[in-house]
Amino acid sequence: MKRTEINTLIRDSIEFFEAMGFKLPPWAFWKPEEWKGKSESVKEIVDTMLGWDLTDFGSGDFENKGLILFTLRNGDFSNPENRKSYAEKIMVVREGQVTPFHFHWNKMEDIINRGGGNLVIELYASDRAEALSRDPVVVRVDGIAKTVDPGGKVILELGESICLEPCMYQCFYGQKGLGKVLVGEVSAV
Repeated sequence: MKRTEINTLIRDSIEFFEAMGFKLPPWAFWKPEEWKGKSESVKEIVDTMLGWDLTDFGSGDFENKGLILFTLRNGDFSNPENRKSYAEKIMVVREGQVTPFHFHWNKMEDIINRGGGNLVIELYASDRAEALSRDPVVVRVDGIAKTVDPGGKVILELGESICLEPCMYQCFYGQKGLGKVLVGEVSAV
């Protein structure tokens, strides 16, 4: 992806955040010269990789398989000055744009629909060999237990959230016809 494309996607994301009433921290808008001479004071931002991430997951097809996210908070257990045990991200998920199946070995996370369209999440448990399991998955949607068949979908409407346990396969995308989704993530580091 060319830098001009990345810059356009970031500008579009900022406009979407503003339309949804979500504010980024001031340093999200700093120009390169504003970072100069601040290495000590911005150490946490740099060390915990806060800021923008854009990915096509190696597909070369960002429109269909990709994600834009901004990491707002993150901990670093190896740093005694930053013992945060939590992280927070805000994401732009486009309709039909897939974040492919993945799971986290140790990380528990809440995924929250903060605005825009609906978020579709497909779920599988993982078996002992870390393959997709044929067992149903039990998740909590806003604290309410829900059993989902393997490969089943949970659709998060505005304000709804789901708690994803470690080793739970997840794939998500914006529901077609409803526009982009502003997605929050609160998780373990």
